[in-house]
Amino acid sequence: MTQREYARLSGLVYLLAVLTGMFALMYVPSQIPIVWENAPVTVSNILKQEFLCRLGILSEILCYIFFLILPIILYRLLEPENRNIALIMAVLAISSVPFSLFNVLNKIDALTLLSGAQYLNAFVQEQIYAQVLLLLKSYSNGIQVIQILWGLWLFPFGYLVYKSNLLPKVFGLLLMTGCFGYLIKFFGSLLFPETEIPGFVRIPASLGEIGTCLWLLLMGVRAQEIETNSNKEIVEH
Repeated sequence: MTQREYARLSGLVYLLAVLTGMFALMYVPSQIPIVWENAPVTVSNILKQEFLCRLGILSEILCYIFFLILPIILYRLLEPENRNIALIMAVLAISSVPFSLFNVLNKIDALTLLSGAQYLNAFVQEQIYAQVLLLLKSYSNGIQVIQILWGLWLFPFGYLVYKSNLLPKVFGLLLMTGCFGYLIKFFGSLLFPETEIPGFVRIPASLGEIGTCLWLLLMGVRAQEIETNSNKEIVEH
């Protein structure tokens, strides 16, 4: 495959990861609100839209599968610029996937508790509802921790984008800045749990990722840089 083909393919996979992620992590939660102070209301919200909840779980799993494939393609695209940094980028991104998939089990277990299976008769309703909320909280906490890796991989990715000139440098700057946005969100929530971390800290990451995704898909990479990177590969080998 040529560099331009790798670019277009990475853009497509990136877009699929973004769309499935937005559906699972933004749209579905907006339609099935969790009321932490009221377990019966939360359970009622879930049961009323159980199919949507299951679609969200499926979409989230697909998102992580796409996110497993994405850094492999990006590594091939950006390796000529700096192989070691490209490897760090890929390792950081890929390492988040097992944790993310394992975290989804909390949602599946919560639905299992609400399935009405006979073996659940050993628990009273209040216990089941409390366990459902605990599992949802564990999922939320898991997402917070996984954000560390979601943030860290953006720095080497942004650096390679900035240095390679395959894409506009502004995307590289946004991606590197976005790394710190994720970290601020995590450490802020951990150290000051009662304080709402402003949403704008995530704006650079969102702009950088969506912009990079669309540029790769629609524009590919700059022709002159493809030739430059090809020459780098020849020299290195």
